[in-house]
Amino acid sequence: MCFHIRLSKEAVKIENRFNANFEDPDSFIQSEHINGFAHPRLPVITNEDQKSIQLFNWGLIPFWAKDESIRKYTLNARIESIRKKPAFRQSVQKRCLVIVNGFYEWQWLDSRGKKKQKYLIQLPGEDIFCLAGLWSEWVEKESGEVIESFTIVTTEANEQMSVIHNSKKRMPVILKKEEESEWLKESSLTNFLTRDFSLEAIQTDN
Repeated sequence: MCFHIRLSKEAVKIENRFNANFEDPDSFIQSEHINGFAHPRLPVITNEDQKSIQLFNWGLIPFWAKDESIRKYTLNARIESIRKKPAFRQSVQKRCLVIVNGFYEWQWLDSRGKKKQKYLIQLPGEDIFCLAGLWSEWVEKESGEVIESFTIVTTEANEQMSVIHNSKKRMPVILKKEEESEWLKESSLTNFLTRDFSLEAIQTDN
């Protein structure tokens, strides 16, 4: 699971990191804490246009959806079942990089999760990094508006993240810099099942 991210870097730093340009830089909003359930428009790089940084809505809306309500259930996609789930199986080849500089998870401190410790998770040595994503286009029938949206792909938590996210034991598919192009090239999903590398975990105020 990954419902809360951090993207506090300036647009120019993001552009320099990816050697790509924002299509609509004035609409980009930096934030220390972004809640996926608000379905914000966030910067992604798709496999179809790797020189552009586009703003897509968080919460994938498949092309066949009757309305937008499905997106509250599609903030994440489990990598193990992407090909089976109707909401995602048409987007397996629609890959994107979800640009972040951190994400948040909560460690349960008691058996029911009434007490929790919030953690900011970062990739050591990477000022900005990417989470694996899938994207889709959906057309609102009455207005004809095209809404582009994405989901963050998750996998089983590694040993470190199992201790932090100890309730669900899941984590987003974090991409090392050298893996970003492989994800966009539609490499096999099995190549990204395990994330056996250390992360930087910082305790923060809830």
